[in-house]
Amino acid sequence: MAPEQIFDIVFYMEIIGTIAFAASGAMTGIHRGMDIFGVCVLGVVTAVGGGMTRDMILGNIPGALVRPVYVMVAVASALLVFSVLYFRNGLLQGKPGLLYDRAMFIMDSVGLGIFTVMGVMTGIQNGYPDNTFLLVFLGTLTGVGGGLLRDIMAGVPPYIFVKHIYACASVIGALSCVWIYRAFGQTPSMVISAPLIILIRFLAAYFHWNLPHIKQKD
Repeated sequence: MAPEQIFDIVFYMEIIGTIAFAASGAMTGIHRGMDIFGVCVLGVVTAVGGGMTRDMILGNIPGALVRPVYVMVAVASALLVFSVLYFRNGLLQGKPGLLYDRAMFIMDSVGLGIFTVMGVMTGIQNGYPDNTFLLVFLGTLTGVGGGLLRDIMAGVPPYIFVKHIYACASVIGALSCVWIYRAFGQTPSMVISAPLIILIRFLAAYFHWNLPHIKQKD
């Protein structure tokens, strides 16, 4: 595949991931009663926070600052979610939290899959194709970092620690991305590993897979 085509695939995947994570950040802000500014900030932090942290670890200027298109897309996505729910507040009524939980789950799963793969690819492009541990770390950090910052800023228990299989799905997907990249190249590693992460998340929700935890007595 030509380099231009690969660039197009990466760019469109990043835009989809940005929209998904920005929307999840906006939903969290709305759920916590934030105003339009807070909703936009949370949307941007969720969308670009993981990638910015990854870039700083690699010693690079964060890509979101060099190419502000991602910040602009995140703001637009957050504003769209806020506008829809502001004028259609009835969408939040009905079964308590049902829309919020479903929307958060879908958007977080999509964002997690895409950004985990992008994190691995960034590590490879920065000259670390043989360092499996670093690549998996960068992929996982990119995938879960924005959501972690979102939840800390919103004052809620981090989603990655309490809901189904989350960070573990990112780790599995990152490992898959590294191995497939070495065997078949960049494009197959991306188009296989991102859906794999999303699939693991959906299976975890459907079959109620959770990591062991200690139940507190009342």
